[in-house]
Amino acid sequence: MKHQSASSLGLALVVSSSTPLILLNEQLVVKAASGSFCRSFSVDCNSVVGKQLFELGDGEWDIPQLRSLLTATAAGNAAIDAYEMDLERPGGPTRNLIIHAHVLDHEEDEAPRLAVAVTDVTEALQARRAHDALVQEKQVLLQELNHRVANSLQIIASVLMQRVRIAQSEETRTHLREAHHRVMSVATLQRQLASSATGEVALRPYFTDLCASIGASMILDAELLSLTVEADGSVATADKSVSMGLIVTELVINSLKHAYPSQAKGRIRIGFHSTGDAWTLTVADDGVGIEGGHASAKSGLGTGIVNALAAQLDATVEVTNADPGCLVSITHPGTAKATAP
Repeated sequence: MKHQSASSLGLALVVSSSTPLILLNEQLVVKAASGSFCRSFSVDCNSVVGKQLFELGDGEWDIPQLRSLLTATAAGNAAIDAYEMDLERPGGPTRNLIIHAHVLDHEEDEAPRLAVAVTDVTEALQARRAHDALVQEKQVLLQELNHRVANSLQIIASVLMQRVRIAQSEETRTHLREAHHRVMSVATLQRQLASSATGEVALRPYFTDLCASIGASMILDAELLSLTVEADGSVATADKSVSMGLIVTELVINSLKHAYPSQAKGRIRIGFHSTGDAWTLTVADDGVGIEGGHASAKSGLGTGIVNALAAQLDATVEVTNADPGCLVSITHPGTAKATAP
């Protein structure tokens, strides 16, 4: 009686299940099927009991690998966890299914029963494929956009350098060179973003590439003047990276123009360090300092472009005499709940 009650309870649970579920004996004959199974796979609940699983419908369940797995599971030699299969019914669309099958606990004198749960993931799989296709399409478009932006920036930089060569005035040539460096600052950032999977920019390689570009066009003798980057592993969003890169460009150009008269020997150091969301960007040279030839540029160091860019970053600008040289610090104090730059 106890065994009959347990068996009856199991049958009732299967029949009333909202999940497509069937109960098989060890010969893989259907002993019970949930209404949801019958509705999902268009079989008659009144005639399904007593048939082998592989006889249901138009024979679409008669798949050799499924038969082998269920036979091994019924014998107690295996269990089916998330077996993926395609159910192809004549005249109907292919259904993508996930099968789970386990032998239910039973007494030694009881015949084993195999519970088989069927989950239809067709719509979810189609949605995932559509999403993947959309992502792939956007990646292709983004790559094309990056390529066109890079080409456009290169054209602008080339035009500026052509203008430098034909300009009659030294002042005009100086302004054109500075414009060229600003364009190259943005171009360097664009290359960093194009190679980034997260949309964030690693500042150390960004500043390193930026300084290499500036040095190649403005330093005549690398044995005399050098640019070095001393930065931690911080990353920043694209918009903040633009401002930081332009600040570095302006300050490095300023030092190269004013700190080393007559190509004196020296080194310009670019630093960046953050703690939490607070950070400091520094540009320091060991040239003549504010009291020397660098004094003529003092008014431009903390104002103009640098000051405006620092304001965008919610940062302050401090210019000090480094003795020797000049130190410019751009400091963002951070807030307790803010995120890193």
